[in-house]
Amino acid sequence: LQPGPLALSLRGDFVRIGSAYEQHKVRSPDCFDILVPLRLPPHLEPQPRSADGLGPRGAFLCGLRARAGWPRRCRLFAEGFCVELQGRSHLSSGLVLRWFQGHLQRCLGAVRYRLQERCRISLSACPGRPPTLHILPCSDYVCCHISMAVRLIPAIPLGDALYLTALPPEGPQAPPAPEALWGLNASRQEQRLLSWLKEQAPASSCHLKCLQILKGLRDLRGQGLEEPFCSQWGRVLSSYVLKTALFSLLLQGPLEAWDERFLVERLEDLVLYLRDCLRKQVLMHFFLGNASLPEAVALPRFLKEATPVNLLAAFDGPTLDLAAFQLINTWIQAPHVIRMYSSPRYLRPAPTP
Repeated sequence: LQPGPLALSLRGDFVRIGSAYEQHKVRSPDCFDILVPLRLPPHLEPQPRSADGLGPRGAFLCGLRARAGWPRRCRLFAEGFCVELQGRSHLSSGLVLRWFQGHLQRCLGAVRYRLQERCRISLSACPGRPPTLHILPCSDYVCCHISMAVRLIPAIPLGDALYLTALPPEGPQAPPAPEALWGLNASRQEQRLLSWLKEQAPASSCHLKCLQILKGLRDLRGQGLEEPFCSQWGRVLSSYVLKTALFSLLLQGPLEAWDERFLVERLEDLVLYLRDCLRKQVLMHFFLGNASLPEAVALPRFLKEATPVNLLAAFDGPTLDLAAFQLINTWIQAPHVIRMYSSPRYLRPAPTP
């Protein structure tokens, strides 16, 4: 497809997201996530699908449906980027991701020669996942070899700093989500909330440090768990779940209580709050339909009117009960867990991007 009003193209900007920019990353600091907004042709309208039973539970889903008669008028685009869902054409996340990877390869071919004296650049991609750009500086350009991995995530802008991104595969054994469904990315709203909390909380607030420590304990405990629970442990206590629990807890009490002097007390509060959520099998998405947010953190209408989503709905009761038990056990044995699983002989190799 040639560039034009009826083709996909890059919008020209990018959005930094994730823990590397929010100062609570626990793994290597040289990995970054960036949203790359795409420019879409007109006549595609968002259609929330969170309540119709399609796709994975515990996630807000949205389709981009073509208006009636549009696929016939734009046949080339519909054939190249759309799939059928319930008798209507929808933009396919899989086909868009495939186009995005090919487009990046062509862009990389255009700039690699000019950069070859400074660094080596390569692009890797796993099926169904956004591509990762690997950058390795040359030794004569910088004082040391510091490689970087930048995950480039194609994003569909909805306006008001909201984006749709492809749903990641749930696991090697899980069936793939329908390509016509997209996940909601509210990273900009999270960053606005974190900025507001930084202004309101004490200068020495420990809320990000609590999140960082809990993520580290989760990863260390995962070193000693057996499959299949090991994979479920990481999904139940995903970084997004931990961050959502932290947001919910922060707004329940005075922010002065998060001064660094009370680090251990606040960390224990966070662990106990998470345990209660796991036992009740409920942790609601922080931004969808949440009427208790501070007025300073203005939400787009799309989020205000969205159906609330339980982030733990994808897991059964026994799995959540076991996760709650392991979470408390990890907290009680935290010094032992840190000593044992931080040892080099216990550490598993980092997953390949």
